[in-house]
Amino acid sequence: MYPTNIDVKVHRLLLMKDVRHGLISIKEANIALSTKEENNMNTDEKYEAVIKAMDEYTYQWHPENALDPSKPILKITKSSLGSFKWCANKYRFSYIERLPQDQTEAMRKGTIVHNAREDFFNDFDISKAENMSNGEILEYCNSLFPVDDYMDMYMTIASFEAQRFIDAKDEDKLDEFIPIINEECFDCEIVIPHDIHPDFSLARDYKVHLQGIIDRVFNEGNNLIPMELKTGLWKEASYKYTGMRKEMAFYEILINNSTQEVREKFGLTEDMKVTHWGWYYPASNFIHVEPLKKVTIKSVMKNIAELIKAYEDNLFLPKYWAKTCAHCSYFGICEAATEDTWG
Repeated sequence: MYPTNIDVKVHRLLLMKDVRHGLISIKEANIALSTKEENNMNTDEKYEAVIKAMDEYTYQWHPENALDPSKPILKITKSSLGSFKWCANKYRFSYIERLPQDQTEAMRKGTIVHNAREDFFNDFDISKAENMSNGEILEYCNSLFPVDDYMDMYMTIASFEAQRFIDAKDEDKLDEFIPIINEECFDCEIVIPHDIHPDFSLARDYKVHLQGIIDRVFNEGNNLIPMELKTGLWKEASYKYTGMRKEMAFYEILINNSTQEVREKFGLTEDMKVTHWGWYYPASNFIHVEPLKKVTIKSVMKNIAELIKAYEDNLFLPKYWAKTCAHCSYFGICEAATEDTWG
């Protein structure tokens, strides 16, 4: 209708003139103006606009307000959903009532090591490393980590990354060495159908806000591979595989449901799809990569429905596990902890 380089303010005036003359509706004018403003935005501005346009979200959510667009929707992160499945009562204390938790050494180590690996990839210079010998590459990788209490773990990670770089160089795949996503926060909105979980039927369909910081996503021929770093010890047990698969499935849901603007912000194109996922436990020198499992993705969606049902019923029941409950930050205020027997 108008030249593409016209000033947005002038564009608005011309559109309003057409509205007054009955040439277009107010809705059509708003759509045209929105399109014009978006065309004048760079990638970061489009991303910020999309995030601001999302509904407000909160853990202090009330299902009875679901049909009121002025009220916030439920916020869900990988950690909050995992906490709920671990113990719904702990979730209530931590996320709804916002009671503080004790800071453990494991939590401190996790934060510091995650930051160190993020910095490693930000600082890694491929053009510098590609002319080094194998021994020099290992030294270079070690040099990119800080000197602190976790040097042993850094040395393991450095050895792993040095070998990965050498292999990528030999296979002429250095463009795949640096992750396309490196500790980035994703946001999306999805709708949970009321009948997605046969055991937890909901009153209605609910829109929820998912948010999560994804450790790393590697790109191999447009195949996206989210990878999770864990600083604890790996245990070869079925429940460990199940738990990690659910964490990775949450990331797949985040990426798959992100808007075009969010994907563009992080350099993802429409033809890039999550095909595999994996996790790395350097303390056990263990790494696992596998094709994504659709059944796990569906299971996570069901877990979200279970969380919503707890809000509907206002029922967050405790779970007892002797090995962990005694170390819970809320043990002293949990009513169930004072019972002589556990159900």
